[in-house]
Amino acid sequence: MPTIDFSFIIAMLGTVAFSVTAVLSVLPKKIDIFGAIVLGIITAIGGGTMRDIILGVPVFWGSELSYLWVAIFSSLIAFYGNSIMSKKYIYKLMLYLDGAGISLFVIQGAEKAIQYDFAWPIGPILLGVLTAIGGGITRDIIAGNTTLLMKKELYAVPVTIGAILYVCLVSFFPQYNVIIGISSIIITFLIRSIAIKKRLSVPKWMLTNG
Repeated sequence: MPTIDFSFIIAMLGTVAFSVTAVLSVLPKKIDIFGAIVLGIITAIGGGTMRDIILGVPVFWGSELSYLWVAIFSSLIAFYGNSIMSKKYIYKLMLYLDGAGISLFVIQGAEKAIQYDFAWPIGPILLGVLTAIGGGITRDIIAGNTTLLMKKELYAVPVTIGAILYVCLVSFFPQYNVIIGISSIIITFLIRSIAIKKRLSVPKWMLTNG
């Protein structure tokens, strides 16, 4: 399994990505700085908080306030730095940053579920996906936006593939846990990035008839 340091690093990177996307998502609504910070924090810690509640363990940010500080700092940078970017690029930037966030958090979530031997092998996959998309879904609901999960574009699929890939490979090659973790993050992000660039959508056979 990945070391604690590796898990912490990807969690911090994911926190930055999700906090920034939260602020960028509400820029058109002219939200104030305090609302932006609150939304950034909720987005960054939402999925992980749900995961820890399900695992029945202390919520991760309760004993490690660095998650909150990083979320606050990242939200401030996004809030005051967005003016240097052309508005037409903000949404596309948000999609790629969100893709980075879900790629980082899906592995971090799955790794923690493995640590606690939770419902192997389905549990780590499900909690990895929840950790990855829980904060983003919460962000979109609060902001009044249609969640990416409810759109036809490939969103949950890359995350699920990443979680399955990570859990399967780690179970067979635990000695290469860090390499597997990094590789799974990259693969997940590449799939999501291709989906964004090519505007790929979920196949029709996976959609309802409504």
